[in-house]
Amino acid sequence: MENSIQDLKISAEKTPSLGGRGASISVFAPATVANVVCGFDVLGFAVNEPGDEVVMRITNKPGITISKITGDNGRLPLDPAKNTVSVSVQHYLQSVGRTDIGLDIELHKKMPIGSGLGSSSASTVAGLFAIKTLLGDDADPARLLPFAMKGEEMACGHGHADNVAPALLGGFVLIRSYDPLDVVRLPHPAGLYCAIVFPDVDVPTREARQIIRNKILMKDAVTQWGNIAGLVSGLFMQDIDLIGRSMKDILVEPVRSMLIPDFYQMREIAMNLGAVSFGISGSGPSVFAFTRDEETAKLITKKLQQHLTGIQIGSNTYVSTINDKGPRVL
Repeated sequence: MENSIQDLKISAEKTPSLGGRGASISVFAPATVANVVCGFDVLGFAVNEPGDEVVMRITNKPGITISKITGDNGRLPLDPAKNTVSVSVQHYLQSVGRTDIGLDIELHKKMPIGSGLGSSSASTVAGLFAIKTLLGDDADPARLLPFAMKGEEMACGHGHADNVAPALLGGFVLIRSYDPLDVVRLPHPAGLYCAIVFPDVDVPTREARQIIRNKILMKDAVTQWGNIAGLVSGLFMQDIDLIGRSMKDILVEPVRSMLIPDFYQMREIAMNLGAVSFGISGSGPSVFAFTRDEETAKLITKKLQQHLTGIQIGSNTYVSTINDKGPRVL
């Protein structure tokens, strides 16, 4: 994959061919951790679990239908004009000149909605990767990114890429620029583990964005720039200590942490158990810690879950390395 993505519009001169009426495919796309503490809207990475699955079939009737959604408790719309999967797929089909075909979509939510783990991103990316594969489109998957961002715009009102880019491309991703769109995949230490805890509380993404300050002090901006640069340098240098020192956020976390019960108590527990760093995943309420090994990551998730149970809050936990593969055909 090119490190710098230029000219993301797919050429209509190479229109993908149809895989055959009745052809079907099932695709899994992973959850993601966005912001990565100090990198608001510009950093994110993919994990192995959880994730979402999309089953897509080519039909005889032109247009897109959504025949089934599972795992959402009825929260997501079957209307293809209002669902992030179908909307992003429609934008892709318009770009490649294939609005003549018919598609039926099943969405199987294998991850919690509103978790701060890129739930809408995983669904959208699975759908885009499915249609790309069905049509035999061998273009760089990075070309799907603008269409995935359309899904994010519908989901939370802002077409950011720090969830969809790692879900689509895998690995650790930097959004260097949004205009023009310029995305860079970053290296990372192979032994880095991620411990994730999703408390069962509601933190809607739109509301979590609205409470962020619009103006910041220059001295705070300088501190944040230094931390982002330190984190990226630590990833390139495979320096886990530098990664840990750099994962501090003085702009967004102090505000969003108020929406997460016992956030600072959980951070203290994780750091005392050997975490490299600790922070909010995306807009929350999920929190995550980097660790040097799987055993420490499992211990942290266990202790944080016990803490949340003690304050009458249920939770889900996940332990994963950084997922370098992104979406996959099942």
